Amino acid sequence: MTTAAESGASGLWQAGWYRFARRLASPNFGARPAGAGVDLIVIHSISLPPGRYGGDEVQRLFTNTLDWNAHPYFKTVEGIAVSAHFFIRRNGELWQFVGCDDRAWHAGASEYRGRGECNDDSVGIELEGLEGDLFDAAQYETLADLCAAIAQRYPIEHVAGHEHIAPGRKRDPGAGFDWQLLRRCLAWPAHCFPAQA
Repeated sequence: MTTAAESGASGLWQAGWYRFARRLASPNFGARPAGAGVDLIVIHSISLPPGRYGGDEVQRLFTNTLDWNAHPYFKTVEGIAVSAHFFIRRNGELWQFVGCDDRAWHAGASEYRGRGECNDDSVGIELEGLEGDLFDAAQYETLADLCAAIAQRYPIEHVAGHEHIAPGRKRDPGAGFDWQLLRRCLAWPAHCFPAQA
């Protein structure tokens, strides 16, 4: 028998793709390791070039179509192959690049809750923004709705920032991200979030 929660989740998802996201498939992904349980959401921030919002550069980066010559900053990341499952624009618009059943390339060298290789068992969400700066209300609304939907489909136990899974190497989303607001929106227990958040 299908429970109401399972029925609701199946209506939101199709093979790891979220119904309410704009889909733009990235070639930068792989299969999750056998037996990997998706129990972590990782929050990032990104803007290309840093601090510029509203263009399509992030989408182009994640789909390997960014013109490396279009801005001097792009030469510093030329040739990298990265992705995230989701990208939330400043206005709350939601994009998806990799199905959550698959492994996106967002975390890099990482460790959290006693396990390394966080790409293996996490969902990566990029917020359009600059590490340390503030994020918009529409982004928090979309983020909270998305986290709740992910938790309906996957056994999520933790939410962390890139800075928490790769300390010393990454600093996003940074001091401008309001962890307390996200906690209130989700009403999840404190142990689901980083201790210092």
